[in-house]
Amino acid sequence: MRLHWFLPYRRGAGSSSGVRRILWALGSSWLASPWRRIIQTISLLLFLYLFLVVCWPYGSRHHADAMRAREFIEAETFLALDPLVGLSTAIAARAWVWSLGWAGALLAISLVIPRGFCGYLCPLGTSIDLVDRAIGKRGRSRRPQRRGAWVHLKYYLLTGILVASLAGVLLSGFAAAIPVLTRGLAFTIAPLQLGLARGWYLVPPMRAGEIVSIVLFLIPFALAFIAPRFWCRHVCPTGALFSAANFLRIAVRRVKETCTRCGACIAACPFDAIRSDFSTRAADCTFCQTCGGVCPMGAIEFGPRRRAAAPETGRPSSPEVAPEIALSRRGFISGAVGGGAAALAAGVPFGAGLGKPGRALLVRPPGSVPERAFLRLCIRCGECFKACPFNVLHPVGFEQGLEGIWTPRVVADWSGCDPSCTNCGQICPTGAIRALPLGEKRVARMGLAVVDEATCLPFAGREACTLCADECKAAGYDAIEFVRIRVALDGDGRPIEDSGFLAPVILPDLCVGCGLCQARCHAVHVKQTMRLAASAVRVVAGPGKEDRLASGSYRALREEERRVREGERRASQPAGDGAESYLPDFLK
Repeated sequence: MRLHWFLPYRRGAGSSSGVRRILWALGSSWLASPWRRIIQTISLLLFLYLFLVVCWPYGSRHHADAMRAREFIEAETFLALDPLVGLSTAIAARAWVWSLGWAGALLAISLVIPRGFCGYLCPLGTSIDLVDRAIGKRGRSRRPQRRGAWVHLKYYLLTGILVASLAGVLLSGFAAAIPVLTRGLAFTIAPLQLGLARGWYLVPPMRAGEIVSIVLFLIPFALAFIAPRFWCRHVCPTGALFSAANFLRIAVRRVKETCTRCGACIAACPFDAIRSDFSTRAADCTFCQTCGGVCPMGAIEFGPRRRAAAPETGRPSSPEVAPEIALSRRGFISGAVGGGAAALAAGVPFGAGLGKPGRALLVRPPGSVPERAFLRLCIRCGECFKACPFNVLHPVGFEQGLEGIWTPRVVADWSGCDPSCTNCGQICPTGAIRALPLGEKRVARMGLAVVDEATCLPFAGREACTLCADECKAAGYDAIEFVRIRVALDGDGRPIEDSGFLAPVILPDLCVGCGLCQARCHAVHVKQTMRLAASAVRVVAGPGKEDRLASGSYRALREEERRVREGERRASQPAGDGAESYLPDFLK
């Protein structure tokens, strides 16, 4: 049985058919291996559709419903297909990650189509192919003439990532193919789409963390100036994982005795998987079959791996064949040490914060798991930023050191979390943000709003203001009430003057930390009227101010809290007084 998906070089009388002329116009690789190019094109277009259309959070006031209506394929599909994402996340979190099932299925398919993800499905690889074609041969003046020790760099990077995962630090987001691509697009293309479609005022300023990510995003394309698919051949740790699986392959490439040693296959191979004696570097072959399409003698075939068959190594080696570069023990040790060092460096904070010394306590998206598990599950892919309406979620810089960089945080000065949106949890590929139903999300506490009495206009006796309460009530939370302010007391502590103002007080039982009050105060009193230097109400995180459940129901937690409060209230009130319920209408 042969597994041929390429067009033979010679087709007899049909060689000038219209289809072949069209393929030739698209490029020689299209003519050599059309099915591969068609699948690549479909995969790239599907990835862009999921990222630019499905993850577009606008089009309806009910953001979660609008996104779900467009999601005929889950928006995080390509992230789930990256096996390094699932494997490293599961190791770091010491837990089962749902995307491991997808990764396992893809690795099983790769036994029949070795490194098929790299050759056919990976949108980053297809994008690099487009850059390769744009550069052409003239753009590679520094192309290496021989293979060096760097050809196995991807294995050493993979070792470092897995060692760091064992230490509980997730580094796959820095180098795995799909997270690098999605995060890069989230910081480059997504702001352009938002600014052009909705207005530039919605685009937050770029900070150091985003710049670092964009540089990492550009590296795979910059390496194309050295050699075609240099990143995929020698650097990509996701490709290294598939290469390791190639040793269990059940399908192989073979070279028949009719080979004339013309070298066309070596020149056409995009993955440097053919040696100078025309045998196959099995770990690097992606079954793209371009070599079969360009072979003028039809001497290359693909089929099942059989013991009693022509050797898959091709023709016998000639004396001038250069020796292969062996995997280095020193390289693996260096990768392991580097991964351990990176894990240690990731825990070093660059900015002081609240709570634990040197650690910033950040307001995370609703449904986020506890912080330690969150940092071990979040792969920094950036899709939650893309799917978040009004850019409530911003990437963390260096406040938490390298371990927290590019993870999402709620920046309520910019905008508040919309009560009708569950996009971030719906799109998270690893469960760092739980996929909550809307009723659960609306009672999940992200933090607690706190009023700064020194700057709040009513508290300071400057003027009446109800902006925060109006915004909270419109969202359905109604977590702010007003008290009358006494601004002067006599010697016995009795009020002698009344400011006439009612000042806001936060009801902790009802506040979920959505930040809508903070965003409103900042937009009016800081940016528009400039009465304040900072918002007088701010959402803060920390113990007792947020709910970070790894499992279970937030509604059940709120109900239990309500029962406890009612019991305490009944015990403290005279007989006959009713206990007031503080649950919002949507929970009653």
